[in-house]
Amino acid sequence: MASFVDRVVLHAAGGNGGNGCASIRREKFKPLAGPDGGNGGDGGTVKLVVDANTTTLLEYHHSPHRRATSGTQGMGDDRDGAKGGDLVLKVPDGTVVKDLDGNVLVDLVGDGAEYVVAAGGKGGLGNRALSSPKRKAPGFALLGEEGETADIELEVKTIADVALVGFPSAGKSSLIAAISAARPKIADYPFTTLVPNLGVVQAGQSRFTVADVPGLIPGASEGKGLGLEFLRHIERTAMIVHVLDCATLEPGRDPISDLDVIEAELASYSGDIGITGGRVPLGERPRLVVLNKIDVPEARELADFVKADLEARGLRVFEISTASHEGLRELKFALAEVVEKARADAPPPEPAPIVLRPRAVNESKFTVRRLGGETDYWFEVRGTKPERWVRQTDFSNDEAVGFLADRLAKLGVEDGLFKAGAVAGDEVRIGDPNNAVVFDWEPTLQTGPELLGGRGTDLRLDQNERPTRGDKRREFTERMDAKTEARRELWTEREAGHWTDPDTD
Repeated sequence: MASFVDRVVLHAAGGNGGNGCASIRREKFKPLAGPDGGNGGDGGTVKLVVDANTTTLLEYHHSPHRRATSGTQGMGDDRDGAKGGDLVLKVPDGTVVKDLDGNVLVDLVGDGAEYVVAAGGKGGLGNRALSSPKRKAPGFALLGEEGETADIELEVKTIADVALVGFPSAGKSSLIAAISAARPKIADYPFTTLVPNLGVVQAGQSRFTVADVPGLIPGASEGKGLGLEFLRHIERTAMIVHVLDCATLEPGRDPISDLDVIEAELASYSGDIGITGGRVPLGERPRLVVLNKIDVPEARELADFVKADLEARGLRVFEISTASHEGLRELKFALAEVVEKARADAPPPEPAPIVLRPRAVNESKFTVRRLGGETDYWFEVRGTKPERWVRQTDFSNDEAVGFLADRLAKLGVEDGLFKAGAVAGDEVRIGDPNNAVVFDWEPTLQTGPELLGGRGTDLRLDQNERPTRGDKRREFTERMDAKTEARRELWTEREAGHWTDPDTD
């Protein structure tokens, strides 16, 4: 089973907001106690936080679907719903967050760095919060919003000062084990190292970290071997150390050709473009060459032979042996010198600028566009407030729909539809095209106290033609009065002699 995972796809979802409550206070001797429905709780947020003690993404490899808890519903007696807890996902230092198209969203560097992946939904307001001097006892409440969903890719790029690169079995793992307390797996076959290993090296007063990258082969930058999977781990390092095997018995290989192949692969790889952590281009970072395994007599002779050629290229060369520890002390202090210089030359981190963007006086909070053809057309309304209001409206409650119409009219949506050429009966869509609310538009009457009906109703939307008890009583009274008046007229006519007895004719 894998113990090191440095790339995963994470499916995150924020918690849903709780619905508001529509409740009226019931108390003895207080028939007009008023609304007391509480607000729904906000949903929890999913966010990434850098943790210094986390080194792998293995946890998200096994459980890639993460969802924050939802807020609870509001209740009567002025009780608000509980908020959903935030879901904090710990990631290693140096984690790059991308979308599924490969675009970099954020580069998390430094312990405690945060990034919100999916925000939780807002809780709906209860009728207590919706009451006003004109609408004293609302018979509705707002629904809670659904939490955001996001599919992202997490990619770890190791934070280290020195990167050890070279062919498989060149002795990189043996070197990091000899100069630090790291204990990687060491064996005499290629690709023993399958995951990067980190070691902390102490050289005098200087302390730095060394990364052991799995072996590179020709074509690694194109995906051959394991190189492409781990080349990104050297993007943040301050310097690169070439570990060259002077005791290899493979035909066609020697320290000079190995160095040329590795440099060609590094030049072909440009994965640090656009990453804040790689301020210095990969090809311009300090290089250092280590000729390893000089404890073998033939290897020492080869190292002495190629050292002059390597130094002629402007490279510092060290002959070492991880078996006898020869030359390791000088190597550690040379590495510390380069690392300290790189730290001193590195520009200080710039604080994030505070950007203030005041809204213009005439800035519109929504947009209205006519889409479609000449006959098959519709009007699309987009904006943060209209879309949120639509999502929070209970369309089974006429009063809630009327309240939504009032809010949209007050915001100016109806005026915008008039200006765009909309007429009564046109199709209007509010929200994302994939999940929009569609309705046939009818210009809204302005509300007022005389138009407010009972709780949960709106006279502007009342299409109920069923007679009420008062209507039935009034109709019965009118019918009885009409019958009485008809009998009186008939009796008057008979008294006047307009009627004759048929038996006497």
